[in-house]
Amino acid sequence: MSLLGVRTLDIIASQHQITLPSNALRALMKQTLEGMRAFHSTGLVHRDIKCDNILLHSPPGSGRVYTKISDFGFAKKEDLTNTQTYLAGTSPEQFQKNALITQKVDIYALGITFYKLITHKYPLNERNFKEQGIKIKQLKRIERPSKISDNILWNLLSQLLEFDPNKRITAEEALQNPYFTSHEAITVISKEQQDLASLATVAQLDGDQSITEFDKDPTFIVEETIIKQFIPSEILKNQQKLNNEKVKEKEEIYPNTQSSSSEVYPSSQSSSQSLQFLPSSYSEIIFIIIYCNRRIIIS
Repeated sequence: MSLLGVRTLDIIASQHQITLPSNALRALMKQTLEGMRAFHSTGLVHRDIKCDNILLHSPPGSGRVYTKISDFGFAKKEDLTNTQTYLAGTSPEQFQKNALITQKVDIYALGITFYKLITHKYPLNERNFKEQGIKIKQLKRIERPSKISDNILWNLLSQLLEFDPNKRITAEEALQNPYFTSHEAITVISKEQQDLASLATVAQLDGDQSITEFDKDPTFIVEETIIKQFIPSEILKNQQKLNNEKVKEKEEIYPNTQSSSSEVYPSSQSSSQSLQFLPSSYSEIIFIIIYCNRRIIIS
Protein backbone atom coordinates (compact mmCIF):
# COMPACT_ATOMS: atom_id res chain seq x y z
CA MET A 1 0.00 0.00 0.00
CA SER A 2 1.16 3.52 -0.71
CA LEU A 3 2.88 5.20 2.23
CA LEU A 4 0.73 8.25 1.51
CA GLY A 5 -2.47 6.24 1.81
CA VAL A 6 -5.34 7.58 -0.29
CA ARG A 7 -4.42 11.22 -0.93
CA THR A 8 -5.27 13.73 -3.63
CA LEU A 9 -3.94 17.04 -4.88
CA ASP A 10 -6.24 18.68 -2.36
CA ILE A 11 -3.73 17.99 0.44
CA ILE A 12 -1.46 20.50 -1.32
CA ALA A 13 -4.14 22.92 -2.51
CA SER A 14 -5.67 23.22 0.96
CA GLN A 15 -2.42 24.07 2.77
CA HIS A 16 -1.23 27.56 1.91
CA GLN A 17 1.29 27.60 4.75
CA ILE A 18 3.55 25.05 3.01
CA THR A 19 5.35 26.03 -0.19
CA LEU A 20 5.49 23.51 -3.02
CA PRO A 21 8.88 23.77 -4.77
CA SER A 22 8.69 24.88 -8.41
CA ASN A 23 10.29 21.68 -9.69
CA ALA A 24 7.72 19.54 -7.85
CA LEU A 25 4.84 21.70 -9.12
CA ARG A 26 6.11 21.37 -12.68
CA ALA A 27 6.43 17.58 -12.37
CA LEU A 28 2.93 17.22 -10.88
CA MET A 29 1.45 19.28 -13.69
CA LYS A 30 3.45 17.41 -16.32
CA GLN A 31 2.34 14.00 -15.04
CA THR A 32 -1.30 15.08 -14.87
CA LEU A 33 -1.28 16.58 -18.37
CA GLU A 34 0.31 13.43 -19.77
CA GLY A 35 -2.42 11.39 -18.10
CA MET A 36 -5.07 13.68 -19.58
CA ARG A 37 -3.45 13.43 -23.00
CA ALA A 38 -3.65 9.64 -22.80
CA PHE A 39 -7.26 9.68 -21.61
CA HIS A 40 -8.35 12.10 -24.32
CA SER A 41 -6.75 9.85 -26.93
CA THR A 42 -9.70 7.48 -26.32
CA GLY A 43 -12.13 10.18 -27.44
CA LEU A 44 -13.78 10.45 -24.03
CA VAL A 45 -14.53 13.52 -21.91
CA HIS A 46 -14.00 13.19 -18.14
CA ARG A 47 -16.29 16.07 -17.06
CA ASP A 48 -15.22 16.12 -13.41
CA ILE A 49 -11.57 17.15 -13.21
CA LYS A 50 -10.64 18.70 -9.86
CA CYS A 51 -8.05 18.36 -7.11
CA ASP A 52 -10.08 15.70 -5.28
CA ASN A 53 -10.14 13.50 -8.38
CA ILE A 54 -6.38 13.47 -8.96
CA LEU A 55 -4.92 10.84 -6.66
CA LEU A 56 -1.37 10.76 -5.33
CA HIS A 57 0.25 7.32 -5.19
CA SER A 58 3.66 6.40 -3.80
CA PRO A 59 4.58 2.70 -4.09
CA PRO A 60 6.61 1.59 -1.05
CA GLY A 61 10.32 1.81 -1.71
CA SER A 62 9.95 3.89 -4.88
CA GLY A 63 10.68 7.31 -3.37
CA ARG A 64 8.34 8.76 -6.00
CA VAL A 65 4.80 10.05 -6.17
CA TYR A 66 2.56 9.53 -9.18
CA THR A 67 -0.68 11.27 -10.08
CA LYS A 68 -3.68 9.18 -11.10
CA ILE A 69 -6.78 10.69 -12.63
CA SER A 70 -9.81 9.06 -11.01
CA ASP A 71 -13.62 9.13 -10.78
CA PHE A 72 -14.84 8.48 -14.29
CA GLY A 73 -18.52 8.40 -13.39
CA PHE A 74 -19.37 11.18 -15.87
CA ALA A 75 -16.94 10.14 -18.61
CA LYS A 76 -18.51 9.81 -22.05
CA LYS A 77 -18.13 10.83 -25.67
CA GLU A 78 -18.54 14.44 -26.74
CA ASP A 79 -22.20 15.47 -26.81
CA LEU A 80 -24.70 18.15 -25.81
CA THR A 81 -25.21 16.91 -22.24
CA ASN A 82 -24.13 19.53 -19.73
CA THR A 83 -22.99 17.74 -16.58
CA GLN A 84 -20.47 19.14 -14.13
CA THR A 85 -20.32 18.33 -10.43
CA TYR A 86 -18.64 21.49 -9.15
CA LEU A 87 -19.04 25.06 -10.30
CA ALA A 88 -15.48 26.41 -10.03
CA GLY A 89 -14.25 24.14 -12.81
CA THR A 90 -17.24 24.60 -15.10
CA SER A 91 -16.04 26.06 -18.39
CA PRO A 92 -17.65 29.18 -19.92
CA GLU A 93 -19.19 27.24 -22.81
CA GLN A 94 -21.09 25.01 -20.38
CA PHE A 95 -23.21 27.99 -19.37
CA GLN A 96 -24.44 28.36 -22.95
CA LYS A 97 -27.67 26.73 -24.06
CA ASN A 98 -27.22 23.58 -26.17
CA ALA A 99 -23.44 23.99 -26.20
CA LEU A 100 -21.37 21.12 -27.58
CA ILE A 101 -19.40 19.64 -24.69
CA THR A 102 -15.95 18.59 -25.87
CA GLN A 103 -12.68 17.56 -24.29
CA LYS A 104 -11.91 21.25 -23.93
CA VAL A 105 -14.10 21.34 -20.79
CA ASP A 106 -11.56 19.02 -19.15
CA ILE A 107 -8.73 21.33 -20.17
CA TYR A 108 -10.43 24.33 -18.56
CA ALA A 109 -11.13 22.31 -15.40
CA LEU A 110 -7.49 21.22 -15.33
CA GLY A 111 -6.45 24.87 -15.58
CA ILE A 112 -8.68 25.66 -12.59
CA THR A 113 -7.17 22.69 -10.74
CA PHE A 114 -3.65 23.99 -11.31
CA TYR A 115 -4.77 27.51 -10.39
CA LYS A 116 -6.02 26.27 -7.03
CA LEU A 117 -2.94 24.11 -6.51
CA ILE A 118 -0.81 27.25 -6.79
CA THR A 119 -3.00 29.95 -5.20
CA HIS A 120 -5.01 27.74 -2.79
CA LYS A 121 -8.28 29.26 -3.97
CA TYR A 122 -10.58 29.35 -6.99
CA PRO A 123 -10.68 32.38 -9.30
CA LEU A 124 -14.48 32.19 -9.30
CA ASN A 125 -16.76 30.13 -7.09
CA GLU A 126 -20.29 31.56 -6.80
CA ARG A 127 -23.12 30.05 -4.76
CA ASN A 128 -25.01 28.38 -7.60
CA PHE A 129 -24.94 27.63 -11.32
CA LYS A 130 -26.92 30.73 -12.28
CA GLU A 131 -24.70 33.14 -10.35
CA GLN A 132 -21.54 31.47 -11.62
CA GLY A 133 -22.82 31.81 -15.19
CA ILE A 134 -23.62 35.50 -14.71
CA LYS A 135 -20.17 36.15 -13.30
CA ILE A 136 -18.46 34.29 -16.15
CA LYS A 137 -20.41 36.31 -18.74
CA GLN A 138 -19.23 39.55 -17.13
CA LEU A 139 -15.60 38.59 -17.67
CA LYS A 140 -13.43 38.23 -20.76
CA ARG A 141 -10.78 36.12 -19.08
CA ILE A 142 -9.49 34.85 -15.76
CA GLU A 143 -7.28 37.58 -14.34
CA ARG A 144 -3.74 36.81 -13.30
CA PRO A 145 -3.41 36.59 -9.50
CA SER A 146 -0.48 38.22 -7.69
CA LYS A 147 0.45 34.79 -6.33
CA ILE A 148 1.63 33.70 -9.79
CA SER A 149 4.78 35.68 -10.60
CA ASP A 150 6.23 33.26 -13.17
CA ASN A 151 5.39 34.66 -16.62
CA ILE A 152 5.90 31.34 -18.39
CA LEU A 153 3.67 29.52 -15.92
CA TRP A 154 0.92 32.11 -16.35
CA ASN A 155 1.26 31.85 -20.13
CA LEU A 156 0.45 28.16 -19.84
CA LEU A 157 -2.41 28.63 -17.39
CA SER A 158 -4.00 31.41 -19.43
CA GLN A 159 -4.10 29.09 -22.46
CA LEU A 160 -5.69 26.33 -20.38
CA LEU A 161 -8.21 28.87 -19.03
CA GLU A 162 -9.01 30.45 -22.41
CA PHE A 163 -12.75 31.25 -22.51
CA ASP A 164 -13.09 30.34 -26.19
CA PRO A 165 -12.91 26.52 -26.42
CA ASN A 166 -11.73 26.75 -30.03
CA LYS A 167 -8.67 28.71 -28.89
CA ARG A 168 -8.09 26.66 -25.73
CA ILE A 169 -5.10 24.35 -26.08
CA THR A 170 -5.14 20.56 -25.80
CA ALA A 171 -3.23 18.53 -23.22
CA GLU A 172 -0.74 17.53 -25.91
CA GLU A 173 -0.16 21.16 -26.85
CA ALA A 174 0.20 22.12 -23.19
CA LEU A 175 3.04 19.63 -22.80
CA GLN A 176 4.93 21.53 -25.52
CA ASN A 177 4.62 24.83 -23.66
CA PRO A 178 7.94 26.48 -22.66
CA TYR A 179 6.97 25.88 -19.03
CA PHE A 180 7.92 22.25 -19.69
CA THR A 181 10.39 22.59 -22.56
CA SER A 182 12.54 25.63 -21.74
CA HIS A 183 16.15 25.39 -20.61
CA GLU A 184 15.09 26.28 -17.07
CA ALA A 185 12.42 23.58 -17.01
CA ILE A 186 14.91 20.94 -18.07
CA THR A 187 17.82 22.02 -15.87
CA VAL A 188 16.18 23.23 -12.64
CA ILE A 189 15.72 19.86 -10.97
CA SER A 190 16.61 18.60 -7.52
CA LYS A 191 19.40 16.18 -6.70
CA GLU A 192 16.78 13.68 -5.54
CA GLN A 193 14.96 13.85 -8.87
CA GLN A 194 18.23 13.23 -10.68
CA ASP A 195 19.18 10.36 -8.35
CA LEU A 196 15.82 8.62 -8.84
CA ALA A 197 16.13 9.01 -12.61
CA SER A 198 19.66 7.56 -12.48
CA LEU A 199 18.44 4.56 -10.49
CA ALA A 200 15.89 3.85 -13.22
CA THR A 201 18.60 4.07 -15.89
CA VAL A 202 20.78 1.61 -13.98
CA ALA A 203 17.82 -0.75 -13.54
CA GLN A 204 17.21 -0.69 -17.29
CA LEU A 205 20.87 -1.46 -17.98
CA ASP A 206 20.56 -4.38 -15.56
CA GLY A 207 17.78 -5.81 -17.71
CA ASP A 208 14.61 -4.33 -16.26
CA GLN A 209 12.45 -4.12 -19.38
CA SER A 210 9.65 -2.32 -17.56
CA ILE A 211 11.64 0.92 -17.36
CA THR A 212 10.15 3.65 -19.54
CA GLU A 213 11.22 7.08 -20.72
CA PHE A 214 9.23 8.62 -17.88
CA ASP A 215 11.17 6.67 -15.25
CA LYS A 216 14.43 8.11 -16.54
CA ASP A 217 13.22 11.68 -17.01
CA PRO A 218 13.83 13.70 -13.82
CA THR A 219 11.37 16.38 -14.93
CA PHE A 220 8.56 13.82 -14.53
CA ILE A 221 9.61 12.80 -11.03
CA VAL A 222 7.80 14.04 -7.92
CA GLU A 223 9.80 13.25 -4.80
CA GLU A 224 7.92 11.47 -2.03
CA THR A 225 9.80 13.54 0.56
CA ILE A 226 8.20 16.71 -0.82
CA ILE A 227 4.62 15.45 -0.67
CA LYS A 228 5.06 13.96 2.81
CA GLN A 229 5.54 17.50 4.12
CA PHE A 230 1.84 18.11 3.46
CA ILE A 231 0.72 15.11 5.53
CA PRO A 232 0.61 15.22 9.36
CA SER A 233 3.34 13.05 10.88
CA GLU A 234 0.84 11.07 12.94
CA ILE A 235 -1.03 10.02 9.80
CA LEU A 236 2.23 8.95 8.15
CA LYS A 237 3.14 6.89 11.22
CA ASN A 238 -0.24 5.15 11.21
CA GLN A 239 0.07 4.41 7.49
CA GLN A 240 3.54 2.96 8.02
CA LYS A 241 2.18 0.82 10.84
CA LEU A 242 -0.57 -0.53 8.58
CA ASN A 243 1.96 -1.30 5.87
CA ASN A 244 4.18 -3.15 8.34
CA GLU A 245 1.22 -5.20 9.55
CA LYS A 246 0.41 -6.20 5.98
CA VAL A 247 4.02 -7.24 5.46
CA LYS A 248 3.88 -9.37 8.60
CA GLU A 249 0.66 -11.04 7.43
CA LYS A 250 2.28 -11.92 4.10
CA GLU A 251 5.32 -13.36 5.89
CA GLU A 252 3.07 -15.58 8.00
CA ILE A 253 1.18 -16.83 4.95
CA TYR A 254 4.24 -17.19 2.69
CA PRO A 255 7.15 -17.79 5.11
CA ASN A 256 9.55 -18.83 2.36
CA THR A 257 9.10 -15.74 0.22
CA GLN A 258 11.17 -12.59 0.45
CA SER A 259 9.83 -9.98 2.85
CA SER A 260 7.99 -7.29 0.95
CA SER A 261 9.38 -4.69 3.37
CA SER A 262 12.64 -4.79 1.44
CA GLU A 263 10.98 -4.94 -1.93
CA VAL A 264 11.40 -2.11 -4.40
CA TYR A 265 8.40 -1.97 -6.70
CA PRO A 266 9.30 -2.36 -10.38
CA SER A 267 8.85 0.78 -12.42
CA SER A 268 6.12 -0.82 -14.48
CA GLN A 269 3.95 -0.61 -11.38
CA SER A 270 5.16 2.65 -10.01
CA SER A 271 5.56 4.78 -13.09
CA SER A 272 2.71 3.53 -15.20
CA GLN A 273 0.21 6.21 -14.42
CA SER A 274 -3.03 4.26 -14.80
CA LEU A 275 -6.29 5.94 -15.62
CA GLN A 276 -9.22 3.80 -14.59
CA PHE A 277 -12.62 4.32 -16.18
CA LEU A 278 -15.26 2.52 -14.14
CA PRO A 279 -18.75 2.94 -15.67
CA SER A 280 -21.77 3.14 -13.38
CA SER A 281 -22.53 -0.49 -14.13
CA TYR A 282 -19.73 -2.83 -13.06
CA SER A 283 -20.81 -5.28 -15.74
CA GLU A 284 -19.73 -2.80 -18.40
CA ILE A 285 -16.25 -2.60 -19.91
CA ILE A 286 -13.38 -1.40 -17.73
CA PHE A 287 -10.74 0.61 -19.53
CA ILE A 288 -7.27 0.76 -18.06
CA ILE A 289 -4.96 3.12 -19.88
CA ILE A 290 -1.30 2.73 -19.09
CA TYR A 291 0.29 5.64 -20.87
CA CYS A 292 3.87 5.01 -19.82
CA ASN A 293 3.84 1.74 -21.72
CA ARG A 294 2.09 3.37 -24.69
CA ARG A 295 -0.62 0.72 -24.82
CA ILE A 296 -4.31 0.41 -24.03
CA ILE A 297 -5.61 -2.70 -22.28
CA ILE A 298 -9.32 -3.42 -22.54
CA SER A 299 -10.67 -6.14 -20.28
